[in-house]
Amino acid sequence: MDRDLALSLVRVTEIAALASGRYMGRGDAVGADQAAVDGMRASFNLVNTRGKVVIGEGELDEAPMLYIGEEIGRGMDIKADIAVDPLDGTSLVAKGLPNAISVIAMAPRGCLLNAPDTYMKKIAVGPKAAGKVDIDKPVKENLVAVAEALNKDISDLTVIIQDRERHDEIIEEVRRAGARIKLFGEGDVAAAIATAFPDTGVDILMGIGGAPEGVIAAAALKCMGGDFQGKLYPMSDKEKVRCSGMGWTEDKLEKVLTMDDLAKGNDIFFAATGISDGDLLKGVVYYGDNMAQTHSVVMRSKTGTIRFIEARHRLDKNDILKELLKKHS
Repeated sequence: MDRDLALSLVRVTEIAALASGRYMGRGDAVGADQAAVDGMRASFNLVNTRGKVVIGEGELDEAPMLYIGEEIGRGMDIKADIAVDPLDGTSLVAKGLPNAISVIAMAPRGCLLNAPDTYMKKIAVGPKAAGKVDIDKPVKENLVAVAEALNKDISDLTVIIQDRERHDEIIEEVRRAGARIKLFGEGDVAAAIATAFPDTGVDILMGIGGAPEGVIAAAALKCMGGDFQGKLYPMSDKEKVRCSGMGWTEDKLEKVLTMDDLAKGNDIFFAATGISDGDLLKGVVYYGDNMAQTHSVVMRSKTGTIRFIEARHRLDKNDILKELLKKHS
């Protein structure tokens, strides 16, 4: 795929973040998410390729835009798989909390897993610990392996885990092993990516989160040389039916999904823009005189390039933004 796609994709996440950022702390999770969806959908029409959404906002009857199977972008032929999370951390924006981001991943057709909307067991690490973890091994064994790979004592490791009751056992095992724990409320894409950047202080992600977010996180970690493993983990009858309808039989649900199962190939693009301040990205800042600033990261697996982009925007000079901010004022 064209290398110029990287900058095109980061423009998409910037618009989504700028539209959604106006909802910070306003208690309107639905409005924040819809603004991000509207921004991403409108701006993707300017991207010079055509793709099919494989990870999106739901099925056609559930989402008016960016639904699974929707074709977006310019061109006649479908050349790419697209995975989107216009707002990873909906309640974070509504409550004015950190670590909300807008993300998008793209790969050649057939390279991103069309994961069912269910839960997934996950483990993620950065480049130095890639190939050292195994989702089927006990928590302590994985912590020992990561500590050795990073040349750290276990007591210096930081494990990031979503703050949910379903993780009580994992949290207890990590504590018994002597590692540090960082809990987060929402946004497991951002949490997984944090393992690949030493400055975040996060060494490994463990737990159960959304399967669609797992695909996006795997795409990002592949660009950075990290590692991600997952196992589909339906937690309700509805989720089991959804998995079955997509061909995920009982034996397939036991399969460990590797990076190449989730995001295969070597030409994957990933872009993210901060909406609220986080460990990796700064949030949107609105200035006077119709000015705003965004902070983004964009990557490509083929080259291994990682760019951080700080951009200033004239809100009154961008036709898409003018319409979005009028609609979501």
